[in-house]
Amino acid sequence: MLEQFWATASTSYKVLVFGAMGLIAVGLVLSIVGNTSGNQGLAIASLPIIGVGLLLHVTGLVVRGQKIRKSYKK
Repeated sequence: MLEQFWATASTSYKVLVFGAMGLIAVGLVLSIVGNTSGNQGLAIASLPIIGVGLLLHVTGLVVRGQKIRKSYKK
């Protein structure tokens, strides 16, 4: 089912998924760099980036759930 869903997934869902993964990855890299270099400002600035990535991820789950619910109603 996962392969079929990804093949038929909307562009908005795919953008949400890749955007979320990208923001979380950037946030993690900034956090690691900030913490290893002792730059507390950079480490703290990475937290909202990770948070936005997580929010996009949850939004993607909602979009996916709505699409699956609509397919069951047909």
